[in-house]
Amino acid sequence: MNLLPPLPTIGLDELDAEAALLTRVDRKYLLPVAEAAQVLAGLEDGARVLEVAGRTSSRYASTYFDTPERDSFRSTATARRRRWKVRTRSYLDTDECWVEVKTRGPRGLTVKERVPHPVGSADHINGPAVTFVEDRLRAARAYHRPWLGAPALRTSYRRSTLALADGRSRATIDTDLTWELPDGTFAAPRLAVIVETKTTGVPSAFDRMLWRAGHRPTRISKFGTGLALLDPSLPTNRWHRLFSDTGVLAR
Repeated sequence: MNLLPPLPTIGLDELDAEAALLTRVDRKYLLPVAEAAQVLAGLEDGARVLEVAGRTSSRYASTYFDTPERDSFRSTATARRRRWKVRTRSYLDTDECWVEVKTRGPRGLTVKERVPHPVGSADHINGPAVTFVEDRLRAARAYHRPWLGAPALRTSYRRSTLALADGRSRATIDTDLTWELPDGTFAAPRLAVIVETKTTGVPSAFDRMLWRAGHRPTRISKFGTGLALLDPSLPTNRWHRLFSDTGVLAR
């Protein structure tokens, strides 16, 4: 599903040079397809779309890991100040894979740190990657026990990435999302489109355009929302409105 209007393109090296944003403020929006297309049609001049190997959208897959006690999920579900996520992310069109650790830094900033990982081993974190995960979680004071994480949820989706006109911010447009538990329980929710802005802190012009169109940041986490949707034993408190009011998710 491609909702973007014709835009100039930008390469990955140039995008990273302008707005790598591994430490950032994320704002997520849940939009129906038609409204997402309408908002994107109004992007201000100067916005560019990431092009990699001739493509302006790419297929992603992530495997999220958690402890047997679901410590990562519970840190997300209860919005703990030191919440954390561990995942592998696979870029399916370019045969890349990374182990990523996401934690919360000062003032609510999201900190993402990552190391390369063998392609084809997305469901396993072992060897030096275990040391990396333990070190990063301890450094963030998020989790202090030895790493015993196992796959908890797999996601896949298609993403387009925008370099916004201010030259410092970016946005991602995610469509075709699916969720799957390790036991094969599966959902392809009617989520339509997840738009996420990534800034140094101050809302971007794109955020303000979304607000003017009536869209506000929402509490959606591909990991937390998907796991709560598929596993009835887990609480939905943080995503209650998504499940009960929006009509786009059904448990």
